[in-house]
Amino acid sequence: MNKRKHALNVRKDDTVVILSGKDKGKKGKVLRVLPNEDKVVVQNVHMMKKHQRPTATVREGGIVEREAPIYASKVQVVCPNCGKPTRVGHRVVEYGKMVRYCKKCDEIIDKE
Repeated sequence: MNKRKHALNVRKDDTVVILSGKDKGKKGKVLRVLPNEDKVVVQNVHMMKKHQRPTATVREGGIVEREAPIYASKVQVVCPNCGKPTRVGHRVVEYGKMVRYCKKCDEIIDKE
């Protein structure tokens, strides 16, 4: 397992655009972030088929489709202010709080 020393630029509930692969250009919401693996799970992107056996919790078995993790380097955050895919910078604001900001429009991305 890859042990990361710094945080990812992508967080849960961010809107991201896919930069490469079969889903290039698609936009989606980040459902989960896996920082130890350097991966993210994006809604309706990188769908895989899973053969599911019926259990007590899952009544009906069969082939189900679900999202698979993709590398965080293949996604780019879409700025909620300017609406463009952008690189993310980090800066310290009042009280020493670290926030993310858009490198294109210089506005803060994080919600308070």
